[in-house]
Amino acid sequence: MRALLSGYYGKGNGGDEALLATLLQMLPPHVTPVVLSGNPDQTRDRYGVESHNRMAVSAVLQALRSCDAFIWGGGSLIQDVTSAINPFYYGGLMTLAQKMGLKTVAWAQGIGPLKRRQTRWLARQTFASCTKVSVRDRASAALLSDWQIPCLLAPDPVWALESKPVPGLWDLPAPRIAVTLRSHPQLTETRLANLTRALADFQKATQTFILLLPFQKSEDLEIASAIQPQLKNVSHIMCLEDPQLLKGVYRGVEMVIGMRLHSLIMAAAEGCRCFALSYDPKVNRLMEDLEMPGWDLAAIPEQPNLISTTWMEHYANGDPLSPEQIQSLVDRALMHRELLSEALTT
Repeated sequence: MRALLSGYYGKGNGGDEALLATLLQMLPPHVTPVVLSGNPDQTRDRYGVESHNRMAVSAVLQALRSCDAFIWGGGSLIQDVTSAINPFYYGGLMTLAQKMGLKTVAWAQGIGPLKRRQTRWLARQTFASCTKVSVRDRASAALLSDWQIPCLLAPDPVWALESKPVPGLWDLPAPRIAVTLRSHPQLTETRLANLTRALADFQKATQTFILLLPFQKSEDLEIASAIQPQLKNVSHIMCLEDPQLLKGVYRGVEMVIGMRLHSLIMAAAEGCRCFALSYDPKVNRLMEDLEMPGWDLAAIPEQPNLISTTWMEHYANGDPLSPEQIQSLVDRALMHRELLSEALTT
C-alpha cells in the first residue's frame, strides 16, 4: 500500500518535521510513504522516502493517482487564523483524495481556531468523510463530537518520537536552560526587551548556560541572534534540523522556557521543567493538560525582575513530569499508531 502524507513539511519547522518523523515511525510496515513537501530533495534525503513538491499541481495529482491512502499528517492544519488559505489547501487535497476513492486519515489533528463560516463547513465535510480521525486535544475532540464525527483522542504523537543524543552537547557548560522564542505580533519589542533582561538576570542568579534553540530559522533565528549579545559567553545558539536530535537536546537540559508547542512537548517528554509563553490556544491546552506554568504573551509582567524571579522559583522548586506520567503520555500517544494500523489494513 502507498500512502500520501500531507502536512507542513519541508518548511524548516522543527515541530512539523517532528510530526513527520513520528508518522513515518508509526506507519505499518506494509505501507510505503510518499511525502508532499516544501523541500522535496531535503525530505527525500533526510527520511529516505519518495517526496514531491507540495505546490506542484501535476506532481500532486500524479502522486494521488499512484497512492491507495491519503493522510493529514498531524498538527494544526485546519485553522484559519494564521492563514485563511490553509483549510482550503489541505481540505481541497483531502476532498480530492476522497472523491478518488482513497482511504483517508486525519491523523493527530489540532483543529481550529476556525473563524470563518466557509472554513468550518469545509472542515466538517472533510472530517465526516474520513476513514479514521484522531485528534490531540480535548477541544478538537469536543468540536468533532458537536459535529457527530467519531474520533480517537490521544496526546500529540511527538511524545512517542524516539530521540537521539546530540554530539557536542555535553561539552557545553552545565546546568543548561533551553529557550525557544518565535516572532509574533504580541511579542513586541518592549516585551522581548523585558524577557531578554529577565533572562540575563536569571542566568546570573542561577549560573546556568543558556541554549537558544530556533525551531524554525525563518522565524526564530533573528530573535535568538538579538538575545545572544546580552548573554555573552554564557549562551549558545544551536540550530538542529533533525527532529530526533532536536528532541535529544532536552536530555541535557534542566529547564525550558518555550513558546513553540513542540519545544514544550519534547522537553516535558525528556523530563525537563517547562515554563510556557503562549501565543496560541494549542499551547494553552497543553498548559492546562499538564498543569504547566506560564503566561499568555499579552499577560507577561512588565517588570523584568518579576519575570526572572518567577523563573528562578520554578527552576528551584518546580517539578518535571514523573517517569510514570511521561510513560503514560507516551503509551497513549501510541494510540495514533494503532489507528493507522486499523485504517490502513490491506
